[in-house]
Amino acid sequence: MSASNRTAWAVAAAVLLPLVTAAPAAHADGKDEKDKQPKPPAVMSTVGGALLGKPGTQVQLGIGAPVLPKELSARSWIVADAESGQVLAAHNAHWRLAPASTLKMLFADTLLPKFPKSQNRLVTTADLAGIGSGSSLVGIKEKQTYSVHDLWLGVFLRSGNDAVHVLSSMNNGVRQTVKDMNDHAAELQALDTHVVSPDGYDAPGQVSSAYDLTLIARNGMQKPDFREYAATPRAAFPGEQKPGKKRETFEIQNTNRLLTGDLGVAPYQGIAGVKNGNTTHAGSTFTGVAERGGKVLLVTVMNPSSKEQHAVYKETARLLDWGFAAAGKVTPVGELVPPTSARTGTGSTGSTDGGATPAPGKNAPDGSAAPAAAEERSGGVGIALSVAGGALVLLAGAVFLVNRRWPLSASGSRRRRSRDPLDPDVNP
Repeated sequence: MSASNRTAWAVAAAVLLPLVTAAPAAHADGKDEKDKQPKPPAVMSTVGGALLGKPGTQVQLGIGAPVLPKELSARSWIVADAESGQVLAAHNAHWRLAPASTLKMLFADTLLPKFPKSQNRLVTTADLAGIGSGSSLVGIKEKQTYSVHDLWLGVFLRSGNDAVHVLSSMNNGVRQTVKDMNDHAAELQALDTHVVSPDGYDAPGQVSSAYDLTLIARNGMQKPDFREYAATPRAAFPGEQKPGKKRETFEIQNTNRLLTGDLGVAPYQGIAGVKNGNTTHAGSTFTGVAERGGKVLLVTVMNPSSKEQHAVYKETARLLDWGFAAAGKVTPVGELVPPTSARTGTGSTGSTDGGATPAPGKNAPDGSAAPAAAEERSGGVGIALSVAGGALVLLAGAVFLVNRRWPLSASGSRRRRSRDPLDPDVNP
């Protein structure tokens, strides 16, 4: 080899060697993948407590409390006691992220009180206009009649955007429905939430947070119809009505894998809802509620980055397990605030019979006053033993209920209603 060639090889080796030796370090421990993940805002809402406005994981372990699960990759999550409203632990709780179909919980909580189950709707072309490309559908057809009950089954079980749009049409259109949802979110103090599309389909500016979704689910689960639909694993849905023939039905199954146990996900013992979602922008999102040993927990998980199959369900299950084991052994890091109307007695749980639920201390429908001692023992929400019509919902060996009163903590009763200063698919 000539002197000139040896010099050229030496130069090439000097350039390439650092690249070769440095390459493995770039992927060590997946740090490069973590670096690609977006970072939460340095300043977030403090609704529910100052710690909830801080980025990162917030937990205060006491004696005997288990450590948090290691296998958590979600951008945001929260574990809360559905009865007391105490937040047991949270991670970027107020990070405003795309909610996907978990936003349908707000849609249902807003519209369920407006239409009786038995009301029928003859679907028109206009009812199904504007549904996003690739949306999940329950299979509603034009010129077919569906009951409101059918439509809600389509919303809760199949996350049907077609059912959402029909119900929105019944509510004077999508624009009115979006306004109603934003107004209701403000009343619930879900101030991270901004609705653009009622079905949760990706839209610019449409956001919510793990805190808000948990707040919304808690309010929804105090409505018997909401509880019933959220806990329904399977149902018969009307098919097309053909002339001269009996209308056939087909089975629809709830897409909540922790409820039904499907696609390699085991049913979670005591699960009773509530809603999952997935879009390109939002990733996977899920809010679940479960009961074990008289304790009811709410968990929301948003956008796990793990490559684990069905990570959103598995991370939810881990957080529920942790929450049940940690209950009474941790100092809460915040609270789920009550709706503003809970302090005045002006609100309604939104039962479809039009009756309003009395606020704590007010007279019940039979004229009797709610016992103050009972309110103090239950924290105002608690576990009851009836779902719509007095029927029991039995899921995975657990009976789940929430009654209709809100706890009024000292801090909550003093809190003034104010808009947070930081305000700005396929949907399974």
